[in-house]
Amino acid sequence: MLYAILCYNQEDVVWSWSKDEEDAVMEKLGVVQERLAREGRLGPVARLMPTTAATTLRKDRDPPLVLDGPFAETKEQLLGFYVVDCGALDEALEIAKDLGKANPGGSYEIRPIALFQPGQAGA
Repeated sequence: MLYAILCYNQEDVVWSWSKDEEDAVMEKLGVVQERLAREGRLGPVARLMPTTAATTLRKDRDPPLVLDGPFAETKEQLLGFYVVDCGALDEALEIAKDLGKANPGGSYEIRPIALFQPGQAGA
């Protein structure tokens, strides 16, 4: 069984790190990632851009409403994570709309990924 580990922190703190601080954290994370990769247990690793880069599709409306920012209601919980390859935000929004047709209600947050490292788990 695969598990998603969703990392939360104060983004204003994380995105204000100096290059040295960022490099130190990434080096420590790299040790864990390398171990998991050797064990064949590392799946995709993705770092999301800050919430200021997010776009939300409110799919509980007809037509769906597109909002700048992560405006999911607080009663909603993060339940899943899709990684899609798109040339532009509009393509990602179309995919989110298609997903919304299959799974009505709630919202999707669309955010560019800053770092992507494909893994080996499930391959």
